[in-house]
Amino acid sequence: MSRPIIAILRGLQPTEAAEIGHALIEAGIDRIEVPLNSPDPLDSISILVEKFGDQALIGAGTVLTPQQVNDVARVGGKLVVSPNCDPEVIYRTVELGMQSWPGVYTPTEAFTALKAGATGLKLFPGVMAGPSGLAALRPVLPAGSLIFAVGGAGPENFAEWIKAGADGFGIGSALFKPGLSVQEVADRAQRIVSAYDTAAG
Repeated sequence: MSRPIIAILRGLQPTEAAEIGHALIEAGIDRIEVPLNSPDPLDSISILVEKFGDQALIGAGTVLTPQQVNDVARVGGKLVVSPNCDPEVIYRTVELGMQSWPGVYTPTEAFTALKAGATGLKLFPGVMAGPSGLAALRPVLPAGSLIFAVGGAGPENFAEWIKAGADGFGIGSALFKPGLSVQEVADRAQRIVSAYDTAAG
């Protein structure tokens, strides 16, 4: 069963990519982004794609330019997540047949992203908008628009976010931080999946 959770592996090392990827997929998280400000991110993405590309959606986060989109595509990534809304990045991502998840915070950014062809919207920083901010934004968006809350959303408040209209979540430091063992990441992933399943009912 696939869940609408994107694992954000900021700081991932290529040497641990395969084991961490395996732990996440085993726990039930099959959407994985490696932010481009991680060490050798394209190497990590390439390893994850090679090992798990047929069972998980793999790609990059903190994607800021069309050239970076090209770089992610070149190593087989299919997911492009950004902290901001840049139509040129979205256009290029869509052109290459990849999923585009730009960061939005305001209605203007949300509509700009959707007009450019975004797959879904990353409400960021979620901690600033809060569920109440999402609840206010949701009614004006086109029906069927997907919104993932990122930053300030986690096991302790999944239910609140879902009630406010969140379709899914991006989970970073609650799931992975440099220095955690594979077992620690696996345990965190299992707790997050269990909490999501409970909240989603």
